[in-house]
Amino acid sequence: MKKKSCPFSIMNILRLLPVILAFGLLAAHFSRANMPPAVIVSLITPFLLLIRKPWIARSIQVLLLFGAAEWIRSMFGYIQVRKEIGEDWGRLAIILVTVALLTACSALVFRGKSLKKRYQLEKSEV
Repeated sequence: MKKKSCPFSIMNILRLLPVILAFGLLAAHFSRANMPPAVIVSLITPFLLLIRKPWIARSIQVLLLFGAAEWIRSMFGYIQVRKEIGEDWGRLAIILVTVALLTACSALVFRGKSLKKRYQLEKSEV
């Protein structure tokens, strides 16, 4: 008897969880900044993971790197505001650098064997 083909294994869902969470955090960030188009893109992008194409994985990796850059850009803006009003900004910097690093590192999940196979990345390696 053949097993039914599931579009996602539980392990692949767990492997992709950092990507999904990163886009969720970006959606919240863009929502707070009143940027509805960016919120929509951040919320829709994880659904692209259902498409098993190499360009999907690569596009999501690029978007995650842009997301990390957005966290760093925002951090400098928030630090400037904190400095102007005389508040401490050290904790803010640590938190946002950590979020930026986690967002960037979540792009690395596609280097795992299982996700390389799912998104046919073995053939597209440069």
